Amino acid sequence: MWGGQSWLPPAFEPALVWLHPCSAVGQDFVLRRLPEPPFGSVSLTHHRSKLLAVLTPTNRRDFLGMLAGAAGFSLAPSAFAQTAVTATKLTDNFIHITGAGSNVLLVTAPDSSLMVDGGSKEHSTDLLKLVAEQSKAPVKVLFNTHWHWDHTGSNEPLGKAGAKIVAHEFTKQWLGTEIDSQWEKRTYEPLPKVALPTETFYGSAKQTMKFGQETIEYALMPQAHTDGDIYVYFPRPNILMAGDVVSGFRYPVLDYTTGGWINGLLNAQKGLLTMINAETRIIPGTGPIQTKADLQSQNDTLTIIRDSLMKLLKSGNGPKEMIAAKPTKEFDEKWGNPDQFIFNAYKGLWGHVRELGGIV
Repeated sequence: MWGGQSWLPPAFEPALVWLHPCSAVGQDFVLRRLPEPPFGSVSLTHHRSKLLAVLTPTNRRDFLGMLAGAAGFSLAPSAFAQTAVTATKLTDNFIHITGAGSNVLLVTAPDSSLMVDGGSKEHSTDLLKLVAEQSKAPVKVLFNTHWHWDHTGSNEPLGKAGAKIVAHEFTKQWLGTEIDSQWEKRTYEPLPKVALPTETFYGSAKQTMKFGQETIEYALMPQAHTDGDIYVYFPRPNILMAGDVVSGFRYPVLDYTTGGWINGLLNAQKGLLTMINAETRIIPGTGPIQTKADLQSQNDTLTIIRDSLMKLLKSGNGPKEMIAAKPTKEFDEKWGNPDQFIFNAYKGLWGHVRELGGIV
């Protein structure tokens, strides 16, 4: 056991040997034995690649190029463009903020405030101005649900103001290195040290934190949208911040360059479904608040699509052939153009081809 007491029933605790990096890039790597979470297992192959990749920025870039392969389709930042930054009260001290590049949750207490995700850098000034209007207390804690630019845009100003930034260790590593996201045709520069998470954790055991009168639960969802996705759950108001593991209004983004893939996403969603109820308000990475029924429907749909993609993969089809086969056509009217999703799903599946079996 690692990272505290497991919150899982015994049935979810087969042993898993997991290779992971220490807190600083370039330090030794150690073997740990972890419980397999309800969000699925962690690929040892993937994290062995991480071992080789994070030793130097050059090695990391080489690894990303190897994993990404040829560039697919670009996904411009404008795809996530939103309207003016606005606030909606969910309870007396929980405020849902939209229009900042991603969904943001603000939690207020008498002497401090907490945020889950910080929108994009382009929206950060407007976002933090709105936060100051909603709460006179300074932001002391910021959670990053993962590394993506549209969720970590307020890291630098809040880090400079002394806020504690909480994330999984893998998120900190990605934020601290150059990332060549070939499927986006975009390179992400490392964030300055002051913008990096200051409190991180390893493994997948549930973490807890007290903030004012609130208990906060959070944990890793391995290799889902990225390899560092976390949920942040507030039991008293029954509010779940799920990051981009949940995206009920469009096809999800499977960022295979930083460890995301469709089976991991499905496992993460199934794990969330086991811990919520019909009254839970699920705040996705972007888009409107979801219910458990919404998440179940999304998971069911993605399972159907995954099974179709697997059949195409086992028949020797590449990404272009998969797109041409239109395996998602019955869902495209609701979720939009599937081409980027199918391309990324293929790359993620191919990256796990040995463990899937029956393909090569």
